[in-house]
Amino acid sequence: MNAFWDAAGGEIAHRVPARPGRMLAHQFRVVFPIVGLALVLAAWNLPAAAQSSDVYVCAGPNGVPEYRNGNAGKNCKKLSLPDVVTVPGGARPQANRGTGGAGTSASSTSFPRVDGATQKSRDGERRGVLEQELQSEEAKLSALRAEYNNGEPERQGNERNYQKYLDRTASLRDDIARSEANLASLRRELSNLKD
Repeated sequence: MNAFWDAAGGEIAHRVPARPGRMLAHQFRVVFPIVGLALVLAAWNLPAAAQSSDVYVCAGPNGVPEYRNGNAGKNCKKLSLPDVVTVPGGARPQANRGTGGAGTSASSTSFPRVDGATQKSRDGERRGVLEQELQSEEAKLSALRAEYNNGEPERQGNERNYQKYLDRTASLRDDIARSEANLASLRRELSNLKD
């Protein structure tokens, strides 16, 4: 398999032979956007021998330079490129499973606590915000249902084309379904709050 870089098109491609040692007349090309020759070689996850292979610049068809690895052929010059360096990722720290928490490594005594009065005021603020959102969503839903008019909304002046009317009707139906789902979610959040 030969890899080359088309300098005019700014892309890297593979040529896959039909049989070993032969190339197809109509070669199969998989095109990758060029990020950098070294990055692409590292991303291919080739064996170490193939990653450290030599890279050649060759005169391609129509005078467009091609970059190849391996068998260079005629009209090619070897390039001296820096080696690709890979750094293995560090190991993740083990979570302290003895705390009974959600995999946190902090002990239960060092975790900050909030007194009951502060938590009640926060819960009250949250309930107020959720109730306001619920009221505005209910108003939005009633306006959408009125405009939808049981699937037969009033035609607007810019809807001479019937398809525009059908598109707006479908959009209204989707908006109503989304608003109903939002209302159900807000009601569920309110029911989960402690009294």
